[in-house]
Amino acid sequence: MATLTPTIGKPQGGGSGRDYDPPRHNGGDGGRGGDNFYNYGQRLRRARLGLLLATAPIVTLFTVLTLVYLLRRESAVLDPSGLRYIHEWTPIALPIRLLLINTLLLFLSSITAELARRQITRQSALAPVRSIPGVSLGNEFHFPWLGCTVALGFAFLAGQWLAWRSLAAHGAYIASSPRSSFIYVLTAAHALHLLGGLLVLLYTSTISLWNKSVESRRIVVDVTAWYWHLMLLLWIYVFAFLWIAR
Repeated sequence: MATLTPTIGKPQGGGSGRDYDPPRHNGGDGGRGGDNFYNYGQRLRRARLGLLLATAPIVTLFTVLTLVYLLRRESAVLDPSGLRYIHEWTPIALPIRLLLINTLLLFLSSITAELARRQITRQSALAPVRSIPGVSLGNEFHFPWLGCTVALGFAFLAGQWLAWRSLAAHGAYIASSPRSSFIYVLTAAHALHLLGGLLVLLYTSTISLWNKSVESRRIVVDVTAWYWHLMLLLWIYVFAFLWIAR
């Protein structure tokens, strides 16, 4: 007795005799999933690990500077006559009100950076759905959180410049005394690291114009946002240290 065995083959498309291929996602598709969609999770983890390794020397630098600050504060030198030791650590009035305003600006910029990170994360999660032909999620409102972070970051740097001007107006220059030197060095070192993060944010704001995939943009925004949070914590540490360890 003959038996029939069903055979399952590839579906034919439109009777043309050609095999049916599932849709592929190509790069440069206006923010939808690209060729790197399936491995960007690994790229994101590697980028975060790289950020963690990069922050280690930054934290070490500021730790060493604060330790040297404390040692230098307790040291004494011989007076010109060579008969007694004197302390060169003179008190300096910090522009506390201005520095508090700068702290608030940096805190707000950290919030907007986090909102930008969450926004791009949501866009990346929806990218595979958007790439399906015939599927539309509608027009979503995207607030420019990244631009707000850049603006607040530059406002913080401008505030730091005003703080340095205030110190100079009261006679506290970088070479006036050991304490004034450390104040300028600590705050300027933080400002330089923050400026590096600002340049990355400016780059992130422009790569969307180059038709980069949303996954690539998410990696840059995610890592830069975590770096920005580190800059906030580092500034709070520097500000509190200079305020307390007078």
